[in-house]
Amino acid sequence: MAGDWTGAAWTVRAAVRAFRRAHPEVGDEVCVGLSGGADSLALIAAAVAEFADVTALVVDHGLQPGSDEVARRAAAAARGLGAAAEVLVVVVDSDGSGPEAAARTARYTALDAARRDRPVLLAHTIDDQAETVLLALGRGSGARSLRGMAAWDAPWGRPLLGVRADDTRAACRDLGLTWWDDPHNTDPTYTRVRVRREVLPLLEDVLGGGVAEGLARTAELARVDDDELDRLAEAVPVGDDGALDVSRLERLPTAVLTRVLRRWLLSRGVTSPTYAHLTAVAALVTDWRGQGGVAVGGTGPAGACGVGPTARLVARRRHGKVVLENERASGVGT
Repeated sequence: MAGDWTGAAWTVRAAVRAFRRAHPEVGDEVCVGLSGGADSLALIAAAVAEFADVTALVVDHGLQPGSDEVARRAAAAARGLGAAAEVLVVVVDSDGSGPEAAARTARYTALDAARRDRPVLLAHTIDDQAETVLLALGRGSGARSLRGMAAWDAPWGRPLLGVRADDTRAACRDLGLTWWDDPHNTDPTYTRVRVRREVLPLLEDVLGGGVAEGLARTAELARVDDDELDRLAEAVPVGDDGALDVSRLERLPTAVLTRVLRRWLLSRGVTSPTYAHLTAVAALVTDWRGQGGVAVGGTGPAGACGVGPTARLVARRRHGKVVLENERASGVGT
């Protein structure tokens, strides 16, 4: 296939080559998450050309009739390109998070279990990155979400974040590869599909093009800033008693303070601290008026008074510190 690496096919291969040079820790043996779509098919073709050992991991979610045949054909295509291939059959358990999120969780869990200490390359493109950033903007999720997807977040690699989806399709045509179009990718009941097919094209038209690239660039800029703010937050110590010293927190800029509080809450068992949680806990430092505690969810260990492990956690200010206690704890903050 070496003679076919021109035009869009070379664009994809060059992106994979640049990724490997930028991240030598990835090594010579990689897995590729393969759906059979144009993005992942173009990626595995380029990966076979650039890495010594490539294994396609094809996840069959079982969500559509004939999904087993789609997975079989994708695995066969990977083998035809010179890669090894495994089909991973998963059961998607919709636990209230929605079908997209449930399928994503099942997919990543299966890939992680099958990779056997090898990195996994995923075929997210600049279009996927733009959608991710646009959705984060709409939700008001802040810099942590605006940073989008990372090119390398071990063990996950995304070499095509600078490549347009149109290029992956063109690459497949150049290489004589037939891809599968997932009908879910055109189903308007999914928010991401409407963003891709309606919102982004409208923005491109109104703003004269370059929107996807601009959103991806925003993600990169946000990532650099967010990493530095995280570094500053990591330097703020937590006391041996698990509390935060208010005198230290009072000197921090808001952007660093909220990160300190988020890291602290996560480390103490709060699984999903929200913007409302962080704002209310920060007020214990920046707007202290003797207010009561802030319920932040999570669970706490059984205490001396027999509070069970299902008790909610509450952040309070006590004696110049911000502490986290079981909900039934008594006392007045000072």
